[in-house]
Amino acid sequence: METTYRGVVYPAQTDAMGHMTVQYYVAAFDQAFWHQIASLGYNPDWRLERREGWADVRYEIDYRAELKVGDLFSISSKVIKVGRSSLVTHHSLLNNALQLCAEITMTSVYFDLEQRISKEIPNNIKLSALEWLERHPAI
Repeated sequence: METTYRGVVYPAQTDAMGHMTVQYYVAAFDQAFWHQIASLGYNPDWRLERREGWADVRYEIDYRAELKVGDLFSISSKVIKVGRSSLVTHHSLLNNALQLCAEITMTSVYFDLEQRISKEIPNNIKLSALEWLERHPAI
């Protein structure tokens, strides 16, 4: 796994119970995903230049421990599966004490932003993701 995002919990990110609310977990995981795919070779400028991007189609989230105001956290990410047009990734959110607070498995589809349809993942990204899987076999 590689660290793909670091953050801190701000008061505006908490709910009535005093812990970080779901929308900010999802936002942090989303940002981690963008850093992960950039490390695999996706260029964020392709959104404008090629009109190609990613659409998340499935999230499975497990919440393990609360994050409160001022808590520092990091997210580590890994590739789980590479398909023709989809990528399955896993992201683990750890607090500063390295306690697992939440994890998500995401399925994201490479997407034609004009035609609004899936499209094959570019070879450079697919090859990088497959190489990542070879270097980090599932245990």
